[in-house]
Amino acid sequence: MRALLVLLSVLLAVPVLANDTAIRVAIITQERDPILPVSPLDREIPDEGLAGARLGVADNATTGRFTKQRFVLVERTISKDGNPADTIRTLAAEGIRFVVTDLDAPALLAAGSNEKAHEMLIINARAPDDELRNESCRANVLHTVPSRAMLADALAQYLMAKRWRRWFLVTGSRPGDKLLAEAYRRAAKRFGAQIVAEKDWTFKPGHARTDTGHVTLQSEIPVLTQVADHDVLVIADEANEFGDYLPGRTALPRPVAGTHGLITAAWSAVSEQWGATQLQARFDKLAGRRMGAVDYAAWAAVRAIGEAAIRSRSSDPSAIMAYLRGPDFILSGFKGQGQSFRPWDGQMRQPILIAGPRLLVSVSPQAGYLHRGSELDTLGTDREESRCRF
Repeated sequence: MRALLVLLSVLLAVPVLANDTAIRVAIITQERDPILPVSPLDREIPDEGLAGARLGVADNATTGRFTKQRFVLVERTISKDGNPADTIRTLAAEGIRFVVTDLDAPALLAAGSNEKAHEMLIINARAPDDELRNESCRANVLHTVPSRAMLADALAQYLMAKRWRRWFLVTGSRPGDKLLAEAYRRAAKRFGAQIVAEKDWTFKPGHARTDTGHVTLQSEIPVLTQVADHDVLVIADEANEFGDYLPGRTALPRPVAGTHGLITAAWSAVSEQWGATQLQARFDKLAGRRMGAVDYAAWAAVRAIGEAAIRSRSSDPSAIMAYLRGPDFILSGFKGQGQSFRPWDGQMRQPILIAGPRLLVSVSPQAGYLHRGSELDTLGTDREESRCRF
């Protein structure tokens, strides 16, 4: 009852708009090749990201009923050989000014560089590439998904807090794995860790869950991991091709972290603190599964637009965009701290969860990492480091 009274007091404090105006938000997804499952528990998620955006619109509608604002989600999917610029032009012709993208970096760049996109606000909910926040940044693009630098810094802070200073880094073969490994190297140097050994994962297990594949892994992984003594094995395997094979099979009994073991993410299905249980329950009811990191980024993008619309007391796209980028914007992201956008690169500053397979382990930034502005800016590219020039 107390929580209901607090909610009503907040809603009553927000002036009601004179007209019932629909604010349309588009989400663009792209077709992707399915990733072969590693575990029998793996399931393909056909609505990843999209389900988060749907929940964001539903949450916006809850408050929008009191302020006479309606929010509509427009869904578009790009085929594997489709042109994102064509979709942007179509949405612009429909008068849509807000676009959430569940796109990889090349498709996002193509979408954001289109001449029609300059009239829009695009919020990136998928691509973690640091280049998008630096040399390839765009004034019309914000990011609710954390960058690789943010994820690596969050892990480095935790490992240093545990005094696990000596890292053994294993990197996959995909371009994203190489970029994440570089982010780990940067974070190690930034926070005083030492990478004592590095190896690339070149083994192709094929049918790893068959008897033959299992025996091969049991013999190959101890050989791969026979390196100098280290405190922790750090894995860079964004596509989930091999990371699950390493825990329990390494030459030395060491903790595993990175993309597997202790993972860093904007969101985890195990998160329950700071009201996260309520968000998880609403998402489960809508999608029939637990919320993942891409779902969360899409939800945060749509909610950010809704929060800016309500707090700016306007349905005008220009006013909403200005409020989103302004100093008064704060999104309650169910992670213990308010989240806002950095003015120098458009990245949403936010806590990063460190989660095990079944429970939340920690949250970064860790205690003791101070900043003259926000401790959240100890994660990722700070103002002085930014190479973004809008």
